[in-house]
Amino acid sequence: MPNMIPVITIDGPSGTGKGTISQMLAKQLGWHYLDSGALYRVLAWTAIEQQVSFDQDEQLVILAQQLTVEFSVNNGIESQIKCGLTDVTAAIRTPEVTQASSIISAKPLVRQALLERQRAFRQASGLVTDGRDMGTVIFPDAPLKLFMTADPDERARRRYNELKSKGIDVNLPTVLDALNKRDTRDEERATAPLKPAVDAILIDTTALNIEETFQLVMQKVRDQHLI
Repeated sequence: MPNMIPVITIDGPSGTGKGTISQMLAKQLGWHYLDSGALYRVLAWTAIEQQVSFDQDEQLVILAQQLTVEFSVNNGIESQIKCGLTDVTAAIRTPEVTQASSIISAKPLVRQALLERQRAFRQASGLVTDGRDMGTVIFPDAPLKLFMTADPDERARRRYNELKSKGIDVNLPTVLDALNKRDTRDEERATAPLKPAVDAILIDTTALNIEETFQLVMQKVRDQHLI
């Protein structure tokens, strides 16, 4: 039974470290991994590539239903993401795709189209998910739900360093502005707004590095007797 397979959900805004921690955790446990945000990024990238307007909801739904996405956690730091046969790992992390994915992810029809696709990632031995509504909407029965937060300025600094390391030309004020606008959109959208589940454990990573955060998360996993 799928609902007997354990799931760990890690939700929160960008720049909190949830993506890196989710991948490290999936590798450590030997579980499957789902980056739900990447699904929306791949959809946004596909829409841009195929010149589908973001206000054409029916066309976006068709694209969503046809997406073939595969995640491969190789080094526990960054997963490889393929759309069909194309490696889109870097392409879906550009500022353009980031903003586009935030816009289309607020659309109820698009979210519904990707709902069951996300739940299908729940396979033995377990699943670690990274997103914004994993614990509230997609896997409300998950035995462990985490919600990561961090100060916006620190999150923007991390995002800025990440983009610069990938050769993307950005400046810190622009990154912070985009981050704040995305937070507002995600928190105020009518469908599946960004918020912690009522039973989620809050983790503030502002003053924590990745290793410290990972050790804290691993303790939460042990506390729930998932290992």
